[in-house]
Amino acid sequence: MEGGAAQYNPRTVEEVFKDFTGRRAGMIKALTTDVEDFYQQCDPVFVYSFFIFGNLAEKENLCLYGYPSEQWEVNLPAEEVPPELPEPALGINFARDGMQEKEWLALVAVHSDAWLLSVSFYFGARFGFDRADRKLLFNMMNDLPTIYEVVTGVAKKKVKDKSTVSNHSSNKSKSNSKAGKYSKPQVKDEDDGFDEEEEDEHGDTLCGACGENYASDEFWIFCDMCERWFHGNCVKITPAKAEHIKQYKCPSCSNKRIRP
Repeated sequence: MEGGAAQYNPRTVEEVFKDFTGRRAGMIKALTTDVEDFYQQCDPVFVYSFFIFGNLAEKENLCLYGYPSEQWEVNLPAEEVPPELPEPALGINFARDGMQEKEWLALVAVHSDAWLLSVSFYFGARFGFDRADRKLLFNMMNDLPTIYEVVTGVAKKKVKDKSTVSNHSSNKSKSNSKAGKYSKPQVKDEDDGFDEEEEDEHGDTLCGACGENYASDEFWIFCDMCERWFHGNCVKITPAKAEHIKQYKCPSCSNKRIRP
C-alpha cells in the first residue's frame, strides 16, 4: 500500500511535516471536492474487491487513507500485525447509512485528524525526535486548521464570531465583481481609501477545498450553497469564468444528491 513506512521514511521534522501536509490534503480532498466519489466507495453493502478478481464481495471494515502525494484511497486495513504504520479508524463504511451525511463526514474528519497525528508522531518516535523536535513538529501541524474544521466550516464560523467580516467581505466582493460571488483582493495604500485592516480581516479565511489561508494576491470564489470560500485554482474556476456565473456551486454541492 502506498505510503507505508517501508516505501517512505521521513526522518526530519521538515520531512515529517511535508508528509503530514500531503496526507492531510488528500483526505480533505476526499471529504470535500471528491465527496461524491468517497461516499459511494463507502457503501456499507457491496464493493468491487481488487482482492477477489474484481467480483462483487461483501464489504469488510474499510479505512480512509491519505498519502504524501496528496491522494486518498478507501481500502481494507493492512493484513500484517502490527502494520507498517498506525491504521486509520476501521469500519467507516458501516456507519455511513446510520447517520446524516454531514455528521458522518464530520466523524470521519475527526478520526482522520487523529490518524494524521498518530502517523506523524510514529515517525518521530521511530527516528528518535527529541522534545524540541516533537514540540516543533506539533506547532507546525497546529498552525493549520484541522480536517474537521475545514469539513464542517468551524474555522470560518470562528472568524465570523470575532468580527463582522462576513458583511464587510460581501461589500468588498461586490465592489470587485458585478455579482459579489468572487473576489481578487487588491492591496492599496491608505491614500487610495482602503484600510490596511482589509487583509487582516481576510487573513483567517480558509479555503473549503485545501484548508489553506487567504492570500491577498489569490483569486477566490464564494459558494452560494455551503457559504464557503475556495481558491479559484482548487475548484478550477478562473476570473473570466466567474464573470458568467450567476450562482456558484462548489464541486461538493454540485455533486450532492438527496440521500434516502
